[in-house]
Amino acid sequence: MKRQWLAISILCALMIHGCATATYNPRPLEEATFKSRAQTQEDRGIQVTAAVLSAEECKELFRLDLYKRGIQPIWLKIENNTKQLVAFLSYSVDSDYFSPLEVAYMHRSGFSKAARDQMDQYFNQHQMEVYIPPGSANSGFVFTNLNQGTKSFNVDVLGEDKDLRTFTFFVSVPGLRVSHSEVDFLSLYTKDEIVTYDEEGLRKALESLPCCATNEDGTEQGGPLNLVLIGEGEGDALHSALIRSGWAETEALSGKAATARDKPSVSGFKYAPVSPLYVYGRPQDAAFTKARKEIKGRSILRLWLAPMLFQGKTVWLGQVSRKVGVRSASRPDETYRIDADLDDTRGAFLQNLWYSQGLAKFGFVKGVGASSISEPRLDLKGDPYFTDGYRLVLWLSSTSRPVSRADVKQVEWERPDKR
Repeated sequence: MKRQWLAISILCALMIHGCATATYNPRPLEEATFKSRAQTQEDRGIQVTAAVLSAEECKELFRLDLYKRGIQPIWLKIENNTKQLVAFLSYSVDSDYFSPLEVAYMHRSGFSKAARDQMDQYFNQHQMEVYIPPGSANSGFVFTNLNQGTKSFNVDVLGEDKDLRTFTFFVSVPGLRVSHSEVDFLSLYTKDEIVTYDEEGLRKALESLPCCATNEDGTEQGGPLNLVLIGEGEGDALHSALIRSGWAETEALSGKAATARDKPSVSGFKYAPVSPLYVYGRPQDAAFTKARKEIKGRSILRLWLAPMLFQGKTVWLGQVSRKVGVRSASRPDETYRIDADLDDTRGAFLQNLWYSQGLAKFGFVKGVGASSISEPRLDLKGDPYFTDGYRLVLWLSSTSRPVSRADVKQVEWERPDKR
């Protein structure tokens, strides 16, 4: 009997070895299409070009499903038009990046010994080199952790004279249909509907905004609209500040019944769609999340473009909340869907933008209406929440000029700490 099992084991091993792919044949880099989406920046004689490969492009080029392992390659080309040697700092792109041989090792299964050696050599040869001599250019890949939607990263280049050049990229990665991708922001309002305010007029207008989001027909109130964000461009400053602060874009709703518990078509609950709430008669224009390992741990940010301008900047009305559990059908009263202390979530959002240098100044206005832990209000799901009743107003820093924490200003409107 033992001999029979031994024979079977040997036969299985031979079959597996015989089925292993004998060679590793990636597609020639010259045939890759991702370079057509590359972005280029230049600073004092250094030019950096960057492109982020999609899941399909990874399969086509490397013949491997890198996204399945949470690996996202960034292709870089650095041209050194100075008279000194410069160094590329891969840590700046992703502090937890994968080494080329690590990527090869993670995909070794199913390949013969010869093919594995070929794979090692290929990934090693196509990594982004550290040093770029004067008057030359180097190109290659950095293997980063996966981000869907818009990927934000820095590329730091250090000269022999210790002069550090930092290039910041925001790259849209194909594959995720994000919540705001189909919103025509320029057509939401006519010119006559948009009102321009001075500071005092803005304060009064923000105080008179609705306290809360509603259901679709406006007959029931949801959670409070506890944020206002003001930034340059048609949401450019807002978008970059949120991405830089670690907020992820979410997948567009597939229908009215879609909720945050729906399994997304891409990767994990981090990008899962957010259920609709209504302001100005429409669902949120954009939704972002900060996710933990489980759906019940993620923070949710809903945003609506307001028909307002302040000093040429756009104004966004928002709601931020944090899930701390998912209601059980068997015990509906024991688990909250949202964190009842919305002011703590609001404060965490303020600190998040402050620490990521996405904030220029902030202040508070009335307009939400206060409720207490002993006498809370209820949202559309029947979950209780309490708040001091103030709405946080945030002026965002520009994409090109981050503001240090020490330089953030506070507008002396309302002071929640002086109740």
